[in-house]
Amino acid sequence: MSATNLTKTLEKLYKLHKSLFDLSVNKTDVIKKSDMGELDNVLKGEKKHLAAIDMVEADRQRESIHYLQSRGVHLNEPPTISQCIEHSSPEEQEMLGQWQQKLVGILGELKSQNELNQKLVYQSLQFVNMNLSIMQPQSEPLTYSRSNGEKKIPAGRSMFDSKA
Repeated sequence: MSATNLTKTLEKLYKLHKSLFDLSVNKTDVIKKSDMGELDNVLKGEKKHLAAIDMVEADRQRESIHYLQSRGVHLNEPPTISQCIEHSSPEEQEMLGQWQQKLVGILGELKSQNELNQKLVYQSLQFVNMNLSIMQPQSEPLTYSRSNGEKKIPAGRSMFDSKA
């Protein structure tokens, strides 16, 4: 069995991750604009992409198992791309290695973009919280006091109300 089906699956996986990355870049612009309606649409799109990625990843695992079984290799856990490369011919090693590098690259970019988006959202929340605290009136602490300013201890309580 050749690695054709596996490489097609890796290509699909790469395209989905690339599309998710593009959504993530769009998400950055939406966060900067504070457009909550559009942010909701982007989040829905991300959710759909993640579901599709999960499905294609399951396909990749199946194809990897079939590929390695055709080579006489049996593993107890789902095989990685590196394990498939180890048991491939030199031509297939090169092709699978290229797809592996592409996937690693796009995943790194996606991770960086998501970290930026997370920081932007955190800063936006800090800004909102600061504005809310400025707009809320500060209340005076509630204490027991007399009109002449002396503090009064409630009846039936001692100055030290604790259990030994």
